[in-house]
Amino acid sequence: MRKRPVCCACVFLMLCLCILDLAGIPVIRGNPLPREVREYIESHPSAVICGEVQRCQDTEYSLSVYLKQVFLLCQSERIPIRNIRVFLEKNAKENLKTGMVIQVGGELERVSAPRNPGEFDSQQYYACQGIYYFLKNGIIQKKGRNYSKYGQFLTELRGRIGEILQETAGEDAGIYQAMLLGEKSGLDEEVRLRYQMAGMVHILAISGLHISVLGMGLFSLLKKLSFGNGWAGFLSLSVILQYGMLTGSSVSAMRAVCMFVLAVGARILGRSYDFLTALAVSAILLLLDTPAYLYSSSFLLSFGAVTGLGIVAPALNRLVGSERAWVKTLLSSFAVQLTTLPVLLRMYGEVSVLGIVLNLAVLPTVSVVLICGLCCVAVGFMSISAAGICLIPGKILLMLYEKLCVLAGAVPFCTWIGGAPEIWQCVVYYVLLFGGIQIALFLKEKGAYRVWRVLSRGICVAVVCVSIFILGFRQKNLISITCLDIGQGDGIVIQLPGGKTVMVDGGSSSKKKVASYQILPYLKNQGISVVDAMLISHTDLDHISGVQELLTLKEKHLTTLRIKNLLLPDWKAPEEVYYELEEQAKRCGISVLRLHQGQKLRFGDGSLEILSPETGAKGTDVNEEGIVMELRYGKFRGLFTGDIGAETEKKLLPKLDDVNFLKVGHHGSRYSTCQEFLDKIKPELAVISCSESNTYGHPSPETTARLEENGIRTEYTMKNGAITVYTDGHSIRMKTFCNEKTA
Repeated sequence: MRKRPVCCACVFLMLCLCILDLAGIPVIRGNPLPREVREYIESHPSAVICGEVQRCQDTEYSLSVYLKQVFLLCQSERIPIRNIRVFLEKNAKENLKTGMVIQVGGELERVSAPRNPGEFDSQQYYACQGIYYFLKNGIIQKKGRNYSKYGQFLTELRGRIGEILQETAGEDAGIYQAMLLGEKSGLDEEVRLRYQMAGMVHILAISGLHISVLGMGLFSLLKKLSFGNGWAGFLSLSVILQYGMLTGSSVSAMRAVCMFVLAVGARILGRSYDFLTALAVSAILLLLDTPAYLYSSSFLLSFGAVTGLGIVAPALNRLVGSERAWVKTLLSSFAVQLTTLPVLLRMYGEVSVLGIVLNLAVLPTVSVVLICGLCCVAVGFMSISAAGICLIPGKILLMLYEKLCVLAGAVPFCTWIGGAPEIWQCVVYYVLLFGGIQIALFLKEKGAYRVWRVLSRGICVAVVCVSIFILGFRQKNLISITCLDIGQGDGIVIQLPGGKTVMVDGGSSSKKKVASYQILPYLKNQGISVVDAMLISHTDLDHISGVQELLTLKEKHLTTLRIKNLLLPDWKAPEEVYYELEEQAKRCGISVLRLHQGQKLRFGDGSLEILSPETGAKGTDVNEEGIVMELRYGKFRGLFTGDIGAETEKKLLPKLDDVNFLKVGHHGSRYSTCQEFLDKIKPELAVISCSESNTYGHPSPETTARLEENGIRTEYTMKNGAITVYTDGHSIRMKTFCNEKTA
């Protein structure tokens, strides 16, 4: 590093940004706008803004317009508020052009933060684009006549390329648009998941491979056409810079473009090109422009992967000492996996296990797919039918990739759900990994005997194994009960000592794809790869929609999460959806058990006791005949009541005693949690799960008043996000995700 001062400067800049973030200065996270501006926006959500059109995008429900250099128009003042994403009506027929200045009225809304551990962080994602607010229900009031002719040219060119790919590539159009344009909106979610599980999702992003194929290919071609270094470099740089702008300037594209500029610049000037220095320069430039990139998954993964290729891969090659091409490719893939492992686990909670091997077969052929796509686009401007012929080799390769992804997804250990490590675990991991590899190299190079070479390789293997063990270590000596914030619905995850996991319900009537966006990300974040029991209290949609989605994902091999048992209420005449759940579970190889009053599920020193439904219940009233369960561990008692009302609560009184924790029934409905019930169980802590705005009026003022009058501490998922209760069987403590309250 002494010979690379730019690399030292890059590390120093990252440390400074981290210190500023820890000090609470909103450089990376938080809203950098002045407090008075934020307070004004919160008190005046109806607003008029003025900004320059950056790009437009069609979404499922609206036309989305990205504005830059936005001003909030307040009386006679123009308050700068960075960038804004505006949502117009879907059928809005506005002829908007890039660079055009428009005035829009609507409702300003802060970009929402995640409300559950593991959930996608929209706030961080949009902060990297300088966006802190959305404008909903936008209506354009004025628009200027002037616009950026060149910007509009790039926009129209991008649109035309997308159309050519759509017409020629068919089902593969979404993949080609992602690979060539960085456009992910047309990419099928199922395809993305398959590539992600196979560890091949990186080929669907603009990366150094694209730049090297296009840029270095053009540079070499111009050289062969007798252009000198200067002209060849100038022309190839011009093309690559425009390509970067055309693809939307993603982090990986900007990093690759910057490194390409430095590489070609070095050739033109007759200077040597240093890979790691170029990487550091790229990182410094990006971070100085947008400090929020430091916590961006795309930034960390892009730079982490290239760091692995530049530092870890050469070290592993020296340790192994093989000259075979396939060995070097395998070691490079392994190096990238090792370097990005903490980032992948921290961001997504899981990594592909088979990716290292699959990439060995895939990476050498990706350039063929790219070249086919580029040729298709070039020919497509002249003849669509001829352009389709250019794609034939690429389509064959993409078909093979899909087969590989499907085969990989069917393997039970396709991915490792390791959970999100703590920061200290990541630091220890990197110290051990880089330190251990350097020690192994030192022993190999200093030792003249074969035993030293064997010892050095053994040390390297041991260091990698210990590092991964530390990264995946989880201490599970407490019971945790997490009530997820999934809108108007219920989703509870109980983690038991010894690594057992029980889920109670999982559904929402206010959120779509609740399993993909809330439940699965949480389970992965916690390192839960096996759900021992999935308990369904009753079959209302707001309790089972996520479970149905999970089972569908399992049927399609789109998740490696294992569910051992599905527990249903023992009803004699249930509705059709009950039997559908049963059949779907059996197709996934999940055992189905029916529960009724008096049954117990034991785990170690604790148990789950079923208090309802009664034996012989028909299931005609799904709410009153749903499962009521009591969790017992040491002196701790937790009561889970599903959607029962006062009628069933009173029936259960003889079976109840004092409890520490109550999951309030029916989302806080006025017809549940009656006074006699509270007098009997006397809970210390109660949790209500519901959405902030719902048509049912949950939680009702009567119920919240009763809980308050009885001195019961009550927490709401709609206010605090996910709520987790911890107990060792004697005492309890509570933590909320959004407001970071603990008690």
